[in-house]
This record gives sequence, C-alpha cells and structure tokens, in this order.
Amino acid sequence: MAKKTIACRILDKAGITYSLHEYVWSEDAIDALSVAKKLDIAPHFIFKTLVLRGNHTGVLVALVPGDEQIDLKKLARISGNKHVELVVTKDLPVLTGYIRGGVSPLGMKKSYPCYLDDSAMVLDFISISAGQRGLQIFVDPHALIRLLSAQVTSLTLREES
Repeated sequence: MAKKTIACRILDKAGITYSLHEYVWSEDAIDALSVAKKLDIAPHFIFKTLVLRGNHTGVLVALVPGDEQIDLKKLARISGNKHVELVVTKDLPVLTGYIRGGVSPLGMKKSYPCYLDDSAMVLDFISISAGQRGLQIFVDPHALIRLLSAQVTSLTLREES
C-alpha cells in the first residue's frame, strides 16, 4: 500500500472518508486521460488541479474534469480578474510544494482561492491527485468543497444549458 501523503493526512484529520488508488505512471503519460485509463474509470471522474495566476488576485486553483478544457475567460470573470493564465511548470514546486502530474489541491504551501467545476456535483466521487505521481484520491466532492472552501461554478468550455 502507498505511503500516506500530506493530502491523505489532511483528509484523515478532517474525518473525511476517501480511498487511495495507485497506478504506474510515466513521464509521457501523466495527463488526466492517461490516468483515467490506468485507473479504469471515465475521464470525467478525474479532476485536474490547475494552478493559475490572475492579474488582480494572484495565484488561484481550479479543479476541472480530465476530459474538459478550462475556460480562462470564465475563471477570470468569476475570480475578479481581467485575465488569468496557467503558471509555468517550473513555478509549481515553489507555489504549491508539488510537481507537474502530482499537484493536489490539498496541502499546498499556501491556501489559495479554489474553484471547482460544477460537473462534480452530480458525481458520487471525484479523483484528485494525492500529491505525488502515481497516486490518486477518490473523495466525495461535497466533502472536498467544505474542506477547501471551494467555490462551485462552471469552469469549462462546454456549452451552457
């Protein structure tokens, strides 16, 4: 069994039930679609942790389904920015304590405003990084929202109904 990560310990301390899932990762296949395939789950259960920087608010975090693309204009508007952009990969460890392919929304070096795509609300669980490559946490999205004080909103390029 995998060693518990900081993200796992945060969930334990909060009394939140979750399950831990290991997979074999490779540098060329750490994207959400590859992870979903390795875990044998649909890609919309895998939520990518994206770290962005807004021109007014600074660093923020967005969680979006693995099979969707983030709408940067929507996130900018919702977060009170004129524009937002993904932070460069080399800045991830400094800002979060994590590396690309292993960024968890839990246990970052600082607490950043967090936004969760509303598609999570119809799912029994979502899968987020446990804070290291090759390890995912399956958790109830409602519990994660409370723990992260996340704002739930539409964040992707999909058509609004």
